[in-house]
This record gives sequence, structure tokens and C-alpha cells, in this order.
Amino acid sequence: MIVPMKKIFLVTQDKHQDESLKVLRSLGVVHLERRAVSSDALTKLLERKVKAETALRVLKQYVKVPSTKDTVDNPEIVNQVLEYVDERKSYQEELIRHRRERSRIEEWGDFDPKQFSLLSEQSNTKFFLYKLPSSALAKLPEEQKYIILGGDKNFTRLLALDQEIPGRVPFALSEYSCKELDSFISGVEAKLADIEGQLKALSDDLVLVEKEISKILSEIEFESARAKLNVLEDIPAESSISWINGFVPQEDLGLIKRGASENGWALLAEDPGPDDAVPTKLKNNRLVNLLNPLLGFLNITPGYNEVDISGWFLLFFTIYFGMIFGDAGYGALFLIISIAGIFLNLKKGVPIGLKLLLLLGSSNFIWGVLTCTWFGLAPEQIPVSLQQLGLPLISNVTAARSEFDSGIVRQNLMIICFSLALIQLSIGHMIAITKAKSLRILAELGSISMLLGMYGIVLSLIASNESRQIPLLMPCVYLLGIGFVFVFVFSGYKGSIGGSILDGFKNIISMILGIANVFSDIMSYIRLWAVGLAGAAISSTVVAMAGPMLGNLIFFVFGIIVLVFGHGLNLALNALSVLVHGVRLNTLEFSGHVGLTWAGTAYKPFKDQT
Repeated sequence: MIVPMKKIFLVTQDKHQDESLKVLRSLGVVHLERRAVSSDALTKLLERKVKAETALRVLKQYVKVPSTKDTVDNPEIVNQVLEYVDERKSYQEELIRHRRERSRIEEWGDFDPKQFSLLSEQSNTKFFLYKLPSSALAKLPEEQKYIILGGDKNFTRLLALDQEIPGRVPFALSEYSCKELDSFISGVEAKLADIEGQLKALSDDLVLVEKEISKILSEIEFESARAKLNVLEDIPAESSISWINGFVPQEDLGLIKRGASENGWALLAEDPGPDDAVPTKLKNNRLVNLLNPLLGFLNITPGYNEVDISGWFLLFFTIYFGMIFGDAGYGALFLIISIAGIFLNLKKGVPIGLKLLLLLGSSNFIWGVLTCTWFGLAPEQIPVSLQQLGLPLISNVTAARSEFDSGIVRQNLMIICFSLALIQLSIGHMIAITKAKSLRILAELGSISMLLGMYGIVLSLIASNESRQIPLLMPCVYLLGIGFVFVFVFSGYKGSIGGSILDGFKNIISMILGIANVFSDIMSYIRLWAVGLAGAAISSTVVAMAGPMLGNLIFFVFGIIVLVFGHGLNLALNALSVLVHGVRLNTLEFSGHVGLTWAGTAYKPFKDQT
């Protein structure tokens, strides 16, 4: 459920700003009102944060396994890392220059350019090096003196004497010989290796950088709170006061009152206004809280004035997870991993993610058992004892008997998908009814009637096949029509039925399109069957590819590799499908029928994060 909030204003003397903010942070229940702020101190802290995060990214490149050695406090570790990074960049640029120059001159051989210039002075003869296309030699002027130094069928290197070749640019001599450049390169590479060693050594103290970032984030939060203080002007300095506002859960208001009393703050608490950006704090039981990691990953929060659907979200997401993965073998893996993880973490506290995995893995395992799907094995390859655990109406064993039975099983799976759509979307409108306080309740009932009617139409048109017909078309058309009338008349109700009908005529196009939306929303749930079918096809393909290899001693290892890689890829694709499809059905189709926009801001109290 969504916890009721109070908007508060706290007033304190300017000279007690820091002490008041420290007390406020220790209470840890005030969500400060969002406002863009800036200050010199905040800018410096943000710069420190960027540097520390850069150092952290650099050191993480050198960490293969977590270090177990004791760390010694090193407040300069961030600066040391960044200095090494700058030094490394400088040496890398120098190395590139030397290598590029070495590559440019190496075809001319190893000679000292200084000796070349000295020879020119002593012989009183000018020398010019050229690399010309071989075909250009015949076109040189007859008076041109030159010595061919080498080349190939495409290019010729030569030494021109006394004068430059007209229209040709001489080869630019290097400052150094190839030998000198090799020495430079070796020196720079040694320095880079030393820097890499220093960074590798510093990576053992990675935890110090992480602590520094946590400390900086805490200081940023404190400085942001200080910058949000509103100072009352035109008051003598010794009496000047500041005030700050935010939001507090109603159940925690007593803490703020006690803090105000003990610290001499002036406090005003009131109900939030309609235009206030009130944060949302969710409070649910332990089971529903299993959804928190997913909502945190998606970074979505219901609005303060909206409704919390976390319980229904978790219920249907769990079902959809099982249907999309749809393999008892995969479910067994999830159960083994989660149970082992829970057992290993019993003493220090079980992470909520492992509990969620246990729930989702159970759903996956149950659905896989009912459909008799085990690692993509063909029905005849599955032990009879496991076949008997399947539910005949949806079991792959039943589908394998004949084309008729296959059609029945396929139809049953589609009916389950469409029935889930009807149930969940109807629940959405029932939730909306609890929020409605007028005749708009009739519009929600009309929407449920439209869902029932469209459900029967979809079954008649989509789920019916040669194996079994579902004759529900005409009765459901009537239900759809009755529901549309109720939606048309009462969806815009604001105290007058006549005004509501007029509003319906104004929005007649969107009303008609609403029928198509109901159809598309119900049809969206077919993705549960389709995506699960695609995953099962990949599993069976992997088994078909690896099966012959497993029967051959020579190719046995390759068969195992194919199985591991194939099933691993399928697991990754299924996980992505759950995020795309399983989440979508809850946050789009279901939420749309509830009237939930997920436009809220999560409650984040001002408190010490270190």
C-alpha cells in the first residue's frame, strides 16, 4: 500500500544550520523537496565524485578476484590512481609517436640522420631522399643525378644529388635512427609496464575507493540539503533564520516533532497539496516486498495519488515467468541455485533476490511439469514417471499423440493466455472501481463487460480450430455493445449525465478506437504462449544437435559444449523475454486498465548513507 505523507516546513537559526541538518539526517525520515540547487562546495564535491568514480573504473580493470588482504587507509589513493592514469596516457601517446616514426623510416635502413647531414656538409653536396613510383624513373630529367638505393616493382628509393627532383617532395629525415627509436620504445614500454604494476597493486585497495565514493555521496547529499535552505533576508545577522521543506511519512511525524522540540526548530506539518510532487513510499508484507528488486531495476514507482498494484504485479509476473521459461529443467536449476544460496546465507541474512528467484523458479518448475517440458527433450525421451505428472490438457505428451490432440493442446494453451488477460484486466477495472466515487463506476463495469465480450469474440475467432469450435460470437457481441454504451455514457461523468453524454460525442473517435484497444490488449497475452513456444523450439533444437554427438566418444565433449552453450543462450533469451513481455503486460496493459501511469517519485529520505 502507499503510505500517507505529510508536508513539513522546518525553521532554524542560520548559526545552527549544520547542527540542524546533522540531526535531521540522523532522524532519516524526511524526503527533501526536489529543487535544482548549486553552490561552490557542491561543485567541488561533484568534481571529487567524478575523479573517484574514474579511479574506481580504472582499478576494476585489474581486479580478477576480490582481494582478501587487509587494507591500510590511504586518503591519497584516488589522486595516485589519476596521476598514474595521466602519466600512462602521456607515455602511450609518446609510444604511438615513436612507433609511427619507426614504421615510417624503417624501409630506409638503420642510419644516423646526424651523420647523413654531416656527410652533406663535408662533401659540399646536397643529398635528397625520394621514394618514387618505379615508372617515374624514366621521366626524370637527364641532368638529374641520383643513386638507386633499393625498392620493388612498384616503388624505388633513391638518393638525389645536388638538387631536388622537380615536382617531387623529398623524404623528410627523422631526428633519430631506427636503433635510437627502438631504445626509446623499449624505455617507454618499461615505464608503462611499471605503471600497470603500480595500478595492479593499488587495485587491492579498491574498497578504499568505494568507501571514498560513499563518503562523497553522503557529503553531496548534505551539501544539497544545505543549498536547499531558504534564508529569510532583511533580518539582523544574529537573528537570521532559514527554513527547509520536505515530506515525511505520517507514521514518522512523531520523530520530527520530537526532534523539533529537542532542537528548537519551528515546525509546520500539513497535508500535501494537489500540485505538490509528493514522493511515494510503498509498505507491503514480506511476500509482496519480493517485487522490490524488480521495481528498483526498472526504476518505476506509482504516483502518490495512484494505487499500489504490487501484490497483483507479483502474482501475475510470477505466472508469466513460469510460462515464458516454460521448462521444468530450467526451473529445477533455478530452485537448486536459490536454495543453495539461501542455505549459504542463512547466518548473514538471505538476499531478497534469492527469495524472488526461489518463487519464480517454483513457478517455472510447476508449469514445466504440467506441460511435460524437460530441457527440450522429445516426449518419448522423457521418463514415464515424469510424463504422468503432466496435465493432459496442456501436456506435450498429449500433443504428440495425433494432430487432433496437438490442436486441442494448442487451443487450451491459447485459452489459458486469453483467460489470464480477462482475469487480470478485469481486476484492473475492479481496482479502479475502488478509487471511483461517482457514477463513473458504471463506466468501469462497462469496461469489464467489453472485456467479457471481446474475450468471447477472440475465443470464437482466434482460438477455435478444426479440433474444437467455440460458438460464443453473437452473445459476446451483445456484451461488447452493452459495455460500450456504459463507457460512452459514464466515462466522462462529472455530476451530469447529459454533460457526460456530450463529452462522449466529443470523444467518439477515441471511444471507438477503445474497442480496438480492448482487442489488442487481450491479444497481447498470446505472447505468453508464443514466446514460450519459441524457447521450447530452441531447447529441442539444441538437444537434436547435441544428441548424436553424445553417442560418440570422440564428439562427446563437443556435444556437452553445444548443450551448455545452447541452453545458456536460451536462458539468456528467456530472461530478456521476461523483462520485455512479462513486465510489459503488467506495466502497460494491466496498468492501463487500472489507470496507473507509474509517474511517481520514490521516497528517498535524507539520511546518512555511509
